[in-house]
Amino acid sequence: MDEKEKISLKLRSMKKYVNFLSSKRNVSREELEGNYELRSAIERNFQLAIESTLDIGEIIISVEGFEKPEDYKSVILILGKHDILPKDFAGEFALAAGFRNVLVHMYEEVDINILYNYLHNKLDDFDKFAKYMVEYIRSK
Repeated sequence: MDEKEKISLKLRSMKKYVNFLSSKRNVSREELEGNYELRSAIERNFQLAIESTLDIGEIIISVEGFEKPEDYKSVILILGKHDILPKDFAGEFALAAGFRNVLVHMYEEVDINILYNYLHNKLDDFDKFAKYMVEYIRSK
């Protein structure tokens, strides 16, 4: 499997996670707080969607021979630095890496307001990311 196929596979997986999250956009803050199973599913799908983007970024960084990222946030910022992503978008989207760290390492402290905000206001960022990745694939 070459890099384009790996990126395409990751994009398909990311789309599946984001589609699930999109289907839950009508969930209220109260439902998120009160429904453990729903909240867990949303948190997990966010984690997987974000990890998919980071995996894609790491593939591109490796293929292109870009500098090694210091952390997950750096993966996205490096893509912006090298014009794989627009710099302003990369700066904003890199915050998702921090959210991923909270989901993975401080899961008992996930702020319901941040989760709600991501669910209602940040899902389109994944579509933008996917669009830029398709452009990258087509340019190779």
